[in-house]
Amino acid sequence: MRIVIITAGSRGDVAPFTGLGRRLLEAGHHVAVAAHPPFATLVEACDLEYRPLPGDPLALIRSRGQAASPQEARAVMAAFLDGLADGVVEAVAGGADLLLTAFGPSALSRAAREAFGTPVIGTYLAPAFATREFPLPGARGVDDLGPDGNLAAGQAVLRGGEALLTGVATRLRHRLGLPAATPPAPPGRTGSVLHGFSPLVVPRPADWPSGAEVTGYWWPARPQGWQPPGELVDLLQAGPAPVFIGFGSMAPGEGERLSELVAAAVRRAGVRAVVQAGWAGLGGTGDDLLAVGDLPHDWLLPRTATVVHHAGAGTTGAGLRAGIPAVPVPVMADQPFWAARLHRLGVAPQPLPFPDLTAEHLAAAITAASAEAVRRRAADIARRIAAEDGAGAVLSRIDELGH
Repeated sequence: MRIVIITAGSRGDVAPFTGLGRRLLEAGHHVAVAAHPPFATLVEACDLEYRPLPGDPLALIRSRGQAASPQEARAVMAAFLDGLADGVVEAVAGGADLLLTAFGPSALSRAAREAFGTPVIGTYLAPAFATREFPLPGARGVDDLGPDGNLAAGQAVLRGGEALLTGVATRLRHRLGLPAATPPAPPGRTGSVLHGFSPLVVPRPADWPSGAEVTGYWWPARPQGWQPPGELVDLLQAGPAPVFIGFGSMAPGEGERLSELVAAAVRRAGVRAVVQAGWAGLGGTGDDLLAVGDLPHDWLLPRTATVVHHAGAGTTGAGLRAGIPAVPVPVMADQPFWAARLHRLGVAPQPLPFPDLTAEHLAAAITAASAEAVRRRAADIARRIAAEDGAGAVLSRIDELGH
């Protein structure tokens, strides 16, 4: 079967699908991943076909930040989304028997389904159905608002996402000769939507529609032939396990300030550190601190003592898999949700919101995360997550479609 995975966004929105794609490839399927050009090498290094989706998310952030007015910023975003829509269509037109779509481009993938008659399975990295059990990621605040409040907060999040894509989806449907809008699904019926996170972290809500499931994580694949940098191996062998610090695609342009802050926090906490540059451009050198680029988390994190991160879905899962405590520093979007989940699981201290980040606060949080009870809890969660097979659940659902 020719399977096309459609995803958009930063590296964290792409990497989990490399592991899922490799699992499907090993099962005999032909797998292509449609993503933005900066991630072509990542996809191809995992022996998967790459299909381009126009646009560079980092360039988009910079362009919107440089816009002279809100109207110009909206125009930049609209152009990006229109290009994305055309890319989704071209990716599907390149040949597909089945689409697996991330949540962000799902409305565009549904339009392609109607135009080409290709079945679609939703493959989402965060909860995407409103529920009475908790506010959805992206809601204002992460506290339980009660059943009705949680449901209303989740519905507001979904309406906001739909509003962002309404114009581009309408224009795409017009170009494809489709009706202006698809009819809403009957209550309780959504088709297949599989969520790639552990039910230990977010148990499946009882009021979700029958087609929505939680499978377990889809772990990123390690690029073929990858080897760790020699200087990193030397640092790891030269002393106690270091702390890993990285903020992924957050805070572009703040590298100098954050690098100084991180170096001061590391000295104050008395630890060694591996700092991942990310979009912020973090740096730093010294006997006890090394800056690195993108590295496979499945190799690096088990060799570290604690992971300090922005609480993106992917890094959250990687830290849990490694069995190490976390220091979540959420910035935006779904990150406060995952940060709160880590704290609730007992594998992280109270989240440290990015606006409150100082060297003193970060050092204190790193020290708090090293408590023996937190370490034991992290190791226990890792053992339980290791028994899950998220990619296998997706493969089973695909096999069901073929019968």
